[in-house]
Amino acid sequence: MAAKLDNKEKNTVEFTITVSAEEFAQAVDAAFRKNVKKITVPGFRKGKAPRKLIEKTYGEGVFYEEAVDALLPDAYEAAVKEMGIDPVDMPKIDIADIGKDKDLVIKGTVTVKPEVKLGKYKGLKLDEVDHTVSAKEVNEELARRQERNARQVAVEDRKVKKGDIANINFEGFVDGKAFPGGKGENYDLTIGSGSFIPGFEEQIVGKAIGEEFDVEVTFPEDYHAEELKGKPATFKTKVNSIFVKELPALDDEFAKDVSEFDTLAELKKDIKKKLQESADARAKQEKENAAIDAVIEKMEADIPDCMVDSRIENTIRENNARMAQQGISFEQYLGYMGTTVDQFKEQIRPNAELQVKGTLALEEIAKLENLEVAEAEIDEQLTKMADAYNMKLEEVKKFMRDEDIESLKSDLKIQKAMDFLVENTTWVKAEKKTTAKKETAEEAPKKTTTKKSTTTKAADKDAAEKKPAAKKTTKKAEDK
Repeated sequence: MAAKLDNKEKNTVEFTITVSAEEFAQAVDAAFRKNVKKITVPGFRKGKAPRKLIEKTYGEGVFYEEAVDALLPDAYEAAVKEMGIDPVDMPKIDIADIGKDKDLVIKGTVTVKPEVKLGKYKGLKLDEVDHTVSAKEVNEELARRQERNARQVAVEDRKVKKGDIANINFEGFVDGKAFPGGKGENYDLTIGSGSFIPGFEEQIVGKAIGEEFDVEVTFPEDYHAEELKGKPATFKTKVNSIFVKELPALDDEFAKDVSEFDTLAELKKDIKKKLQESADARAKQEKENAAIDAVIEKMEADIPDCMVDSRIENTIRENNARMAQQGISFEQYLGYMGTTVDQFKEQIRPNAELQVKGTLALEEIAKLENLEVAEAEIDEQLTKMADAYNMKLEEVKKFMRDEDIESLKSDLKIQKAMDFLVENTTWVKAEKKTTAKKETAEEAPKKTTTKKSTTTKAADKDAAEKKPAAKKTTKKAEDK
């Protein structure tokens, strides 16, 4: 087998693979022996016809296609190595010449990784946010735990006030007709939570137990359901009961009830420790993001569309896996978001482009800095996998294919490049940011791989930004 790179234009490579006549003849013979028992020729018992007669009856090339299919995978893999190219997509293959006693000549075209030119990547000067956990944050987390352990106390001698939990029945109507998902019974609504359509909760205030009334609201223009956007609606509503939250006292007894600690002081110390661990992980992620974003800004690379498309498909698979854990299908998720598959792909495309650029930049840094991964480092990762699955290292290795090991090695090399980048950046302390989402001590941030760390995941970001309050109402109501 011989390979020749015929032409390279930007990220497209044209090549020729030549398989010797002898090797091709062997593949044709193997195809004949594999299929002869299935072939019927008049005058012969099934599987007993001579090869020459079969070829005369069905054509000389009757076994060529299967012979090519058998030869092509290994021939292409060898050609890739010989030409020193790095494909990022499936090749397009054409048979240029084929026949008895002839070399098999294959012409191909494939997209390869682009050339990457980096600007400055060592000695960058970037802001580092101070993530030291404050006493205020510890107290806020303690208050959240206090809130989670509050008990509901029934109120019977007054009407609904803001902050109460009103248990209600409701059914929504638009143009006099009930609409799907607009009905709920015995639904606990915290007044002032903002979980229903704007204007709904305010109209519950001042109502008495057993009182039936109409709530008049207008669906937002950006509501997820197209048929309800901007439409006025009437909700037939009834207050069944009223509750208030009674918070437990923050003392040693509280600590004993909600944790393994005997004192409130010990609990607060543990909260601070876990919050700091979470903050440190977040700080590490932010530094990685800032560093790679600075490199991407100055890099030059013509990114093939297929690389971005592949990253988009991976993001969708990852998103599906997360949704499945919550019992939600991808179709349901798209419905909640009020979007189509194509629209979703376009929403996450910019983030996918950044992720591809980040990976290419880190691969180039690894190459420029001669960063390599030792066998001991691979074994260390495999040992972690073995521990996670309660297996022995040798057992895990048996399940790992060569391509799995190469993928792991590539990931480790990229992480090394990221570590190198962060370590060779000058970090200047900046003012601590106020985050919109508070993380509890029990919820350490999920560590993304370096390949995904260049920006916030678009799927998660869109879900957080676009999740309509009114939809939460419908979902919970249906679950009741």
